[in-house]
Amino acid sequence: MLYYENELKALKKSGRYRTREVVVDSLHDFASNDYLGLSHNKELHKQTCQKLSKLDIHSSKASMLVNGYHQIHKDFEDALCETNGFDAGVVLGSGFNANIALIESLVRKGDELFMDELYHASGVLASSLESVNVTFFQHNNMQELQSLLTNSNAKRKIIAVEGIYSMDGDLCSKEVFDIADVTNSLLIVDEAHSSGVIGENLMGVFDFYGIDIKPHYIKMGTLGKAYGSFGAFILASEHIVEYLLNRAKPIIYATSLSLYDTLLAHHALLYILNNKQALKQEIQERQSIVYEELGVKVDGLIVPLVINDNKKVLEIKEQLLEDGFAVGGIRQPTVPKAIVRLIARLGESKESLRVLCQDLAKIK
Repeated sequence: MLYYENELKALKKSGRYRTREVVVDSLHDFASNDYLGLSHNKELHKQTCQKLSKLDIHSSKASMLVNGYHQIHKDFEDALCETNGFDAGVVLGSGFNANIALIESLVRKGDELFMDELYHASGVLASSLESVNVTFFQHNNMQELQSLLTNSNAKRKIIAVEGIYSMDGDLCSKEVFDIADVTNSLLIVDEAHSSGVIGENLMGVFDFYGIDIKPHYIKMGTLGKAYGSFGAFILASEHIVEYLLNRAKPIIYATSLSLYDTLLAHHALLYILNNKQALKQEIQERQSIVYEELGVKVDGLIVPLVINDNKKVLEIKEQLLEDGFAVGGIRQPTVPKAIVRLIARLGESKESLRVLCQDLAKIK
């Protein structure tokens, strides 16, 4: 019996049916979130393997709270704190799990979560838990957010925004930091798509806006994007991290982040810091190409091209595949209107990016 046959038929009819596609290495990759191309950096991989091979063990073996917290984890957390200006940090399995951990544990009875309507699906999923009282505000609408917070009688108020939004590619408003200060709200900033891409030191939106770190600020970032590894981190005050270690289920009940991924991300962090000027130049040059060829200004490396037709998005994606280019075809309900999502990543040449943009200008 095909239990979900009708649901699958409906997805296919609406152009929302999804399949997995094995990566084709011969394609020019403008689809993945490997923003700096570090997934192809063999030297980082070599350094990581050499260091790991000298240890007595090569896997984390257990939960972080049950003999699974290694010096490798601590060293990386300390480096992230020093670089980003936070007091404490914790690494864990993925950005998805990090959002679940933060929202499920921080929003208690009597609290209220104020979430940007375009926040990542992981945060939206966590906010749907019965114990979470959530109010969504219009994307980047700081006037509405201020009003909602002013009129809230919640015991604790928590704001959740992204540094760079994963689909629209735009920055969160700098004003959100001031609003959090004035209303004494906890502020969660998901830096999955901004960490490693913007800022004086390429550390993300806190770095970009020159924000002085305060005890009610929380920064979450992923390691599977600009860092070319896998996993995530949460940076906050000692108090908040202590609380998460005692209440966040994805930290307590999951095996700690693999030693390889942690080491690889640590080496990537050092690489980014040591090469930040050259990397920033490469990013700026790619942003210029996108503007020259498509007339689109981007804050990071995400280039969303609105098509507003699920089936046409797939047609464009297939056409570009035939030309040797991989791009994202993002459809509803992930986005309100279907888009071609181009990542102007440093792992591909500027010449290839220009050709792709020229092709898109003709067919979109």
